[in-house]
Amino acid sequence: MVLLRFAPSPTGPLHLGGLRMALYNYLYARKLGGKWILRIEDTDSTRFVAGSVDGIRHALNWAGLEYDYGPGKEGPHSPYYQSERLDLYQGYAKKLLNNGSAYRCFCSMDKLTEIRERLARAGSNSSYDKTCLHLSDEEVARKVKAGEKYIVRINDSLPPNREPANDLVFGQLRDAHASLATDPVLLKTDQWPTYHLASVVDDHEMGITHVLRGEEWLPSLPLHLDLYAHLKLKPPQFAHIPILLNPDGTKMSKRNGDVQVIDYIRRGWEPDAVLNWLALAGWGARHEPHADSSSTADTATQPTHAGAHAPKPVQLQSAPDSTHIMTKQELVSEFDLSAVTQRSSSLDATKLEYINKHHLMLRRENEEELKKMAERVHDSIKAKFPTSQYTNVDRIKQGIWLLDGRLTNLHDIPLHAPWLFVDPDLSTPEAQQMAEQTKMDVPLRVKIITAAHSLLAVEAQTWDSFISQSNEQVLKNFHVIRETLRLKPKPFLMLLRYVLTGMKDGPALVDIMRVLGPEVTVKRFSDARSFELDVVEKEEAKKPL
Repeated sequence: MVLLRFAPSPTGPLHLGGLRMALYNYLYARKLGGKWILRIEDTDSTRFVAGSVDGIRHALNWAGLEYDYGPGKEGPHSPYYQSERLDLYQGYAKKLLNNGSAYRCFCSMDKLTEIRERLARAGSNSSYDKTCLHLSDEEVARKVKAGEKYIVRINDSLPPNREPANDLVFGQLRDAHASLATDPVLLKTDQWPTYHLASVVDDHEMGITHVLRGEEWLPSLPLHLDLYAHLKLKPPQFAHIPILLNPDGTKMSKRNGDVQVIDYIRRGWEPDAVLNWLALAGWGARHEPHADSSSTADTATQPTHAGAHAPKPVQLQSAPDSTHIMTKQELVSEFDLSAVTQRSSSLDATKLEYINKHHLMLRRENEEELKKMAERVHDSIKAKFPTSQYTNVDRIKQGIWLLDGRLTNLHDIPLHAPWLFVDPDLSTPEAQQMAEQTKMDVPLRVKIITAAHSLLAVEAQTWDSFISQSNEQVLKNFHVIRETLRLKPKPFLMLLRYVLTGMKDGPALVDIMRVLGPEVTVKRFSDARSFELDVVEKEEAKKPL
């Protein structure tokens, strides 16, 4: 069975790069009809942050990336915390010691520092002089019996006979052992494993068939393949995914802002939109499987990792544009590792805005999804307008419909349409500018508003039949007033919008009245008339007696 794993370290909140990696594992597993595991790589206790695992699970749940096995979903591969699998790693380390592929190193930290400095002064690229490799079996046994602390190192003097490194994204790689530390550490003095040993052991023990992980692990691939060979184990297929960058080209980091998934949850971005955005970042152009793409400006550049062949020209095919709107199901159907570019990609926030807007438009077509969206922002809108009687789910649903194509984010509903929940403040600078732009004096505005109020007060008696007409038919009733007073359409309609919303931009006037209903619509014209009359009184009061 095809089985993948997403293996984050619990060192803080899940960031966008981690979510993208989880997404790619999810997509590839579903694409191949397989499953995927959430595995927590918590062997570095010094970097552990309390609550991280709950945060990771919450972020995956929010995104709809349901893993098949892992914390909270026990299965045949448990336990899913590496800290609970220490006996496994120690057992495999013993196998490597027994077959001569590894050895115990008793050098202290001070001695290791001294050796590194001496080798560096001599111009050597080595980081260790293999002192402990030459200890006799008797010396090793005596030191162990005496309780001396040791680490376990792989013996890179005996490279195994194996196939060259090959990657599903970067293709066949040159040997990159020179980039590794001398005899890398597999087991630390506390007998906890390094990432190298733990990941190899777990991927084998769990039956992982494909490993999708960040490009930063590409230099370690030769070591991992050596370990599989030393242990006579079949390695999984590897695909190293280029990292995400900040817009300025720097590496994304948990220490910088705007990279944590929880921030995107709080800001109200649609989960499917965020996944759409992340999936297409670096999903640039298809290239031949296992081959390097050409270094064109529109596709990919030469990989910067150690050990890659020079780019080979290949025939590029079309791939989704970086703002192509795709559902999660469509992402599964279309996902192809050969379409992942070999360069790092930056995230453009404006693209998320565009994608999010279109996902909102898609979701509102489904009544159940529309209700979920309204329920999701109900509390935040209620908090924004605590005294309003209109901050209910039905009104919010109507608002989402009404603002179709205008909403970038559900949390922007109060920004675009506060008049859905409270009466407009006609004294604001924006409202007063609208009144001035009609180029009507106050008495004329009062006359028009009074006539419109009278019309609506009558039509309110049979509101359903009145408002169910087309927008054009409804406005014809108002245009009778305009024609009687010989007014131009634009300033006349602006005055009506001023009364209903107090904002220059917004949906069609008749659509606004449909949502507000007869009582609120009539009341707003009555209130606007009173407001304008107050203006007249104040102006009169300013005149000299």
